[in-house]
Amino acid sequence: MKVTDHIDKAKKSLFSFEILPPLRGHDIKNIFSTLDPLMEFNPPFIDVTYHREEFFYVEKENGLLQRKSVSRRPGTIGICAEIMNKYGIDAVPHLICGGFNKKMTENALIDLNFLGIDNVLVLRGDPIKSENKFFSKKDGHKYAVELVEQVQNLNKGKYLNKTFEKKNSPLFDFCIGIAGYPEKHLEAPNMESDLFFLKKKVEAGANYIVTQMFFDNKKYFTFVKKCRSEGIIIPIIPGIKPISSKIQLNSLPSRFYLNIPNELVKEIEKAKDKKLIFNIGIEWAIQQSKELKNSGVKVIHYYTMDKPENIYKIVQAIY
Repeated sequence: MKVTDHIDKAKKSLFSFEILPPLRGHDIKNIFSTLDPLMEFNPPFIDVTYHREEFFYVEKENGLLQRKSVSRRPGTIGICAEIMNKYGIDAVPHLICGGFNKKMTENALIDLNFLGIDNVLVLRGDPIKSENKFFSKKDGHKYAVELVEQVQNLNKGKYLNKTFEKKNSPLFDFCIGIAGYPEKHLEAPNMESDLFFLKKKVEAGANYIVTQMFFDNKKYFTFVKKCRSEGIIIPIIPGIKPISSKIQLNSLPSRFYLNIPNELVKEIEKAKDKKLIFNIGIEWAIQQSKELKNSGVKVIHYYTMDKPENIYKIVQAIY
């Protein structure tokens, strides 16, 4: 079922969450250990992230360096298939520009269609760690809007190679999610510019938005209001992540371009042990979730980072 269908049919507020594929060399049981506790609350869908390749250098016998690549978290499509098979709920694979050319993207979409996967979350993706800006693969997409357009073209039966386009060809019907940034994307010069390009993705065929994490609900409510004033009327799902360590006071703002309210910062800074910090993060997310739910939000999306303990306690308190 499509994410938008889940939202339309919801008689009460729903929750979803996001997981990471296990590291190369690890077992899929790592995924199950994250999912099993949360299945008690019947989430309608689960996101599975995709991580592009990383590069490293190996010294050859002649002293020259050879660049090699490795995908540290492979298996997004297979994990989605297993989630749907094991738990009987919808899985939403992330589809990114980075590391893919258009043919690879089309092949991935064909595989997803064969597996009965109805949803994709379309993202540009992050730059490679060794590069200070994003570079697309040769014959790949530079921007998420281009990737949205390719998915929509397949939805209309338009392949990269027109010889495959036939009148009786089965049409794809992907529901397309995109990312939104209540405090703007870190590369955007301002919020107005960010909203301009967000609207471009909606006009290209996106069906719903999932926001980057935020810790102040006013940021979300203001973002939704601005979107609506720009004519963006598709569902906007808020994304929540509980803080779980003191180091995240610095790492999260620097990585995701977000602000942490001073009240939360003070509570965490004066906490004397890790357990107390963990519980402060949970309680803050509970209060965020209650306010969002009471405001009529149809779905709240939680970023687990493969640590389900705090998410379990939050969802238990809310749902």
